[in-house]
Parts: sequence; structure tokens; C-alpha cells
Amino acid sequence: MMGRIFGAGILLLALLLIFLDLGQFDTPRALWIFTGFWVLTAFVYAVVRGEMVVYVFKRILEAVFVIWVIASLTFLALRFLPGGPFDQEKQLPPEIKANIEAKYGLDKPLLTQYLTYIQHAATGDLGESYKYLGRPVSTMIAETAPVSFQLGFYSLLLAFALGIPIGVFAASRHNTLVDNGLMIFAISGVALPSFIVGPLLVVVFSFGVPFASLKGFLPPALWESPIYYLLPVITLGLRPAAIIARMTRSSMLDVIQADFVRTARAKGVARHVVLYKHVLKNSLIPVLTISGPLVAGVLSGSFVVEIVFGIPGMGKHLVQSVTNRDYPLILALTLVFSAMLVLANLIVDLLYTVVDPRIKLS
Repeated sequence: MMGRIFGAGILLLALLLIFLDLGQFDTPRALWIFTGFWVLTAFVYAVVRGEMVVYVFKRILEAVFVIWVIASLTFLALRFLPGGPFDQEKQLPPEIKANIEAKYGLDKPLLTQYLTYIQHAATGDLGESYKYLGRPVSTMIAETAPVSFQLGFYSLLLAFALGIPIGVFAASRHNTLVDNGLMIFAISGVALPSFIVGPLLVVVFSFGVPFASLKGFLPPALWESPIYYLLPVITLGLRPAAIIARMTRSSMLDVIQADFVRTARAKGVARHVVLYKHVLKNSLIPVLTISGPLVAGVLSGSFVVEIVFGIPGMGKHLVQSVTNRDYPLILALTLVFSAMLVLANLIVDLLYTVVDPRIKLS
């Protein structure tokens, strides 16, 4: 009973936040705090009730270790690659370059630099950008993270809202013209990269080629209001939607042959009840399994989409920071994206027990 209350509460809060965002209303800070508290309480309740405390604790320790390894490898890679953050086309005088390196501690031994970085990162101090002088990296991430989160969230929402129904519809009409047509669409979605899909959508819906009536129908770039969300979200969400559709169809075709499905049909259970209550529920485990890698795909794809559509998110900073050899910004963004991926994989593992109570994580 409590699980359903928590689930319904999270769903209602999510719908309310989406409504406020799409309606361009200011979301009260208290609502964000309450949502975070509610989600955390629901998470703790699910972990304790499912006797997964030890499992979650071990996964958290593993996550800390993984993030430390990623941070260490990124730090070493930046230091050993040719060139430096202050190597420009116009060489700086040696005295000025030495003063700048001393200011940022780059003149110290590599081990000292590494230990200092790990110590500061563990306390939340991500340093200052080398390119944007005087700007803390944490401030830059705080300013751009909400935009990247919006893009990723709406893209994943579109992917699941589009992919699962297409997969169910195709599986229910196996080997028909509808099934073949939907799978051609899914394969096309997987094959086409976002840097091709995005410009094509802009050409059609913004410049009206070849349909003149669609000229100016949607804005080609920026992130100013919900109407600006459509093209980037479709571009980023199309590929994961196609993957989910194919996986849902494949999984449902396996479950449809099960004995309990034939028994339900023999008892006269309605077709839609069999599909959505029995078959779909037992077909979601493979879909959940690929959800973790899908999050990785959405995050990596968002870099390209943010550049194509001029979206002021973290992807733009990551690309520019690599070009500028901005060590603190590169390291901070790498840590942020790594933590998001690790958290996504943990949530996917915990959702297994929700979809199939027979699975025990201990």
C-alpha cells in the first residue's frame, strides 16, 4: 500500500513539475525541496522494504570507486597529452607563462597536483575555469545543468512514450504490413545519427524545404520556450525510441508464446488485457536492461544536439573545454556525467524488483 502511495506521489509531482516547466511558470523552491524529500523517502522505503540495504550500500561503494577511477584516468590523460591549457598560437613570454602555471599549481609535481585535485573534488571544490577567468566551475555547471537535464529528460520521456506503444502494436500484428512498416521506421531511427536528423528537421520544419507551408513552423535553434524544445527533443529521442520499440517487440513475441498467455486467451480474457496486463508487464525486463546504456547514449548524443541547435547546456561547455584544454571544466563535467550514468544504472537495477517481484537484490 505504501509503495503505491509513494509511486502515485512521485508521478503526480513529476506531472506538476512538467506542467509548470512547459507552462513557463516559476517553480517554487519549496516544491523542488519537497519533491526531493519525497523521492528520497520513497527510495529509502523501497530499499528497506526490499531488504536491499546491503546491496545498495555495496553499489554506492562501487560507484564511488568507479568515479574515482574515471577522475584519475581523465586527470592523467589531460596531463600526458601533448600541449597545455596555455599553449596558444601566439606563444606567451616564458615569465608570464610561468606565473600563470604557478597561480594554478601546474608547476608542482604531478603527484602533488593529483592529490590536491582529489582532495578538493571530494569536498566539492571543482576549481576555477582556465578559459573563463574568475568563474568557478561549479557555478558554470549549475547554470547549464538544468537545460541539459530538460533536454535529456524530455528526450527519454519521448523515447519511452513512443517506443513502447510502437513495440506493442508491432508485436500484436506480427508479420503483417503494419509490423514490417514500423520495424523499417525503427531500423531507420537506429541507423540515422542525430547530426543528420537534426539538420533535416530544421530544413523541413524551419525553412520549409520541400514543403513551403512549413516554413517558420518551428524555430531552428535556441532554448527559450517549450516550442523551442520540439526539434532538439525529437532529434535526441528518435534513436532511443527506435531501440526501445525493437526491444519491446522482440521481448513481447517471446512472451506471447508462453503457457500462461495461452491459458489467459483460453479463458476468454480480452485481447487488450492479455497484451498490456500479462504480456507487456513480463516483457519489460529487457527494456529496463537497455535503459542504462540508453541514458549513456542520450547524454553523449546531447553534445551534438546542443551544438547543432545552439542550446546553452553542459554539452557546449564540454566541447569547448576540450578545445581550450580547460582542465578544471573537463574534469568537472566528466565527473558529473559519470555520476549521472552510475545513478541511472543503479535506478534501473532497483526497478527490476518493481517490474518483477520475484527478483531479489541482496
